[in-house]
Amino acid sequence: MSNQPLVLVLAANADEQLHMLQDLPHVVGNSPSAFVQAAPEAAAIFHWSGSRDLLRSVFLSSPKVRWVHSRSAGLDTVLFPELVASPVLLTNGSGVFSQSLGEFALAMVLYFAKDFPRMIRSQRARRWEQFDVDAIAGQSAGIVGYGDIGRAVAARLRAMGMKVLALKRHPPATPDPLIARFYRPSELLDMLAECDYVVASAPLTAETRHMLSDAQFAAMKPSAVVINVGRGPVVDQMALVRAVHEHKIRGAGLDVFEQEPIPEDDPVWSLENVFISPHCADHTHDWLDQAMRFFLRQYQRFQNGESLENVVDKVLGY
Repeated sequence: MSNQPLVLVLAANADEQLHMLQDLPHVVGNSPSAFVQAAPEAAAIFHWSGSRDLLRSVFLSSPKVRWVHSRSAGLDTVLFPELVASPVLLTNGSGVFSQSLGEFALAMVLYFAKDFPRMIRSQRARRWEQFDVDAIAGQSAGIVGYGDIGRAVAARLRAMGMKVLALKRHPPATPDPLIARFYRPSELLDMLAECDYVVASAPLTAETRHMLSDAQFAAMKPSAVVINVGRGPVVDQMALVRAVHEHKIRGAGLDVFEQEPIPEDDPVWSLENVFISPHCADHTHDWLDQAMRFFLRQYQRFQNGESLENVVDKVLGY
């Protein structure tokens, strides 16, 4: 045990998964005072849950820390200047939750293509009313931010016969069998004009905040549907409300929002053609177990001096 690196575990809740850490030296806490004795000797910080202020305080009190791991994939609520400027490695949970988010995106495509809301309304009214539905095979989906989540989405949509387009800062040099065409950020409007469905899966950075706003909605087809499985502020929510209300786009399927929980008076609640998921599309029955198992694998690599997975470019934020 003495040769194992000491980990400071920041946890706002006493989740049962914390017991999975029993075989490695660690200290769990939810306040800077909980780590006063251990911080000087800690080699790693595991940000399981809790605020950025707590992480920053513990980080600044831990001079020997060489690695910080975030349970979540999104890092906009984790990064702070001292961590970005330091040589400390930062890793995240990217990939752990992507498959479920890919399934949610596919579900949203089918939800609108088959017009499930109309079926539900008719069923509740006991009304037999046949209508035409859309086949998604042959339709186009554009993925805004082609990282791990984007690939999970593309794999599912491509398997359904859809044409998948993708926006990526640096398109790959070799062809991707899932993607019909890559677009650079400067070509976003061109891609959007081609899409029947637009899936936002980009991380939140200064560059991606409100990447989808009034001008982007205006470039879309009136029949287009926007799906957000990335970070809430990547989509300008008020611009989205305007676009749906004014029939500039057909609707939206959202798992993430600019403010969470959504305030009761937010107009997004009242839009009939917006499907709201309370940021739980990746909350499978074992999602926390998966997140902990990934950290334990990372810890083993760290202890053995091996390269870590999911090393983050702290300047770019992903």
